[in-house]
Amino acid sequence: MEMSEAAGSSEVPGRRQRPRTLKRRHWGGLRQQWKLLGLFEIDQQHEFYRLTCMMKEGLAGATRGTTNNNPTNELSDDDFRSDVTQIHEGFTMETFAGPVFASLRGSLGVSEQDYQQSVCSERCYLQFISNSKSRADFFLTNDKRFFLKTQNKREIRFLLTNLRVYTEHLRKYPHSLLVKFLGVHRITIPRRRKKYFIVMQSVFYPDDRINARYDIKGCEVSRWTEPTPEGSHVIVVLKDLNFEGHYITLDQQRAWLLRQVEIDTHFLRRLQVLDYSLLLAHQPLHQDELHSSLSFATLILRTKRSVHSGSSPAHSGVAAVPGVVTDDESALLLSDIDDGWQQQRRAVDVSGDSLQTNPKPAERDSTRPPDFRAQNRRLLPDLKNPLHIIDGPEQRYFIGIIDIFTVYSFKKRIEHLWKRLRHPGRSFSTVSPQTYCIRLCHWVQDHTK
Repeated sequence: MEMSEAAGSSEVPGRRQRPRTLKRRHWGGLRQQWKLLGLFEIDQQHEFYRLTCMMKEGLAGATRGTTNNNPTNELSDDDFRSDVTQIHEGFTMETFAGPVFASLRGSLGVSEQDYQQSVCSERCYLQFISNSKSRADFFLTNDKRFFLKTQNKREIRFLLTNLRVYTEHLRKYPHSLLVKFLGVHRITIPRRRKKYFIVMQSVFYPDDRINARYDIKGCEVSRWTEPTPEGSHVIVVLKDLNFEGHYITLDQQRAWLLRQVEIDTHFLRRLQVLDYSLLLAHQPLHQDELHSSLSFATLILRTKRSVHSGSSPAHSGVAAVPGVVTDDESALLLSDIDDGWQQQRRAVDVSGDSLQTNPKPAERDSTRPPDFRAQNRRLLPDLKNPLHIIDGPEQRYFIGIIDIFTVYSFKKRIEHLWKRLRHPGRSFSTVSPQTYCIRLCHWVQDHTK
């Protein structure tokens, strides 16, 4: 603010400033404050207010046709190629692969009514000021449930090209940690650049008690962020070096996490993707939360959720998670809880450049449906956003893998060679997809217990 006041004192006496100049100076001063705050409302005075209003209006139109129709898991090639344009006052909105994302939302237990209520709410969106090097703009719905992020054309093309294999991966592994994409759109405003954006579930939801957030890449160069003073309400996402000396303490669920990270990173490796992040946050468990998850009634709810739907298995009209099992099979899973189903089922060893998983036979393998192990399912918590929440003995963890658009192109190979010269003997993010995958798996293994 001192800079803004100094600029104001240099005005020429008697000359009235043009409104555009005053507005630019006003926003310049506010940006300095926003960089300190991290998260704030996009109200009518905000430079992105008009854009976010267009997003809401466009999303309302895009979801109007699916609100009264149940999503389907039967998708055709035309559904993946779908491109619907709707004309609004002052802009047009394109929705790509709408039926596919509607089906995906349903499989995750997100009803079309809830989705529309959140992304089209009259309440202001929130903007998150990220320390990311990308030029993307980050928005949150007011309830912080969904993230909206601007993307470039190349990133959108990559997502749509690989959308089928992405949905197949989520179908095969319903409890995947990969970010859940819920929509891809493009806004066109006359005489302005087209704006692509995606909608995805927020990994850090609900965030009202989170006390630390991390963006992990498994390397050291440029992986430190200055933390805020203790007691500060400023939202800062810390990095790898900030996490050194700390551990993700999961006990019995550690084996599941190691296996799922391995599954998801190997999927990204096959797509030649690198530079993705493992988002991590934690908050202490309340005293009542330490024991409530073990009650018999809660176990039944958690079991139903784990085998029927990613978020809301009881919601009528919502497509089930791919790989759904019957009520009889649910009972088998519940009985396994008493027999130690949550005990570690694998010993994870590091061998050369890859992680080797050695499943240990369980007593009930003869009766347990084979899908549970093949799909690496776990007992989901009876909470909002259960696919990204894992409870340890004392802490609740929020974990997800995001930013999966960077491909190991010729440009990235040149960048890798340049960084090897600039940072000899140090680890950095621009490495081959195979090295990136293995390194992140090793990081998770070394920082969990």
